[in-house]
Amino acid sequence: MTSRRQFMMTVVPAAAALTVMGTARAADAAKADEKDPAAVGLGYKHDATKVDAKKYPTFKAGAICGNCQFYQGKASDAWGGCPLLGGKQVNAKGWCSGYAKKA
Repeated sequence: MTSRRQFMMTVVPAAAALTVMGTARAADAAKADEKDPAAVGLGYKHDATKVDAKKYPTFKAGAICGNCQFYQGKASDAWGGCPLLGGKQVNAKGWCSGYAKKA
């Protein structure tokens, strides 16, 4: 029989290791290409200042990937994963039409 203490000493470090490995994999993900069909479909741009506001009327100044609820990087990261683009990394200063402000 395993004690709770033994269980916790085994499971917690293993879970932490898996979390770190998952973070490392996200950091190693390829950067999104603006010409990729998914990126084109979402109007993704690495630089939000280059978004065509006439074509994308939902774009508002200050709306960037770095403050989007889908952005998987830290606030200080220049690039972070995005599930809308298949987990590829997007520029924190970028934008796409899937933008949803973090709550």
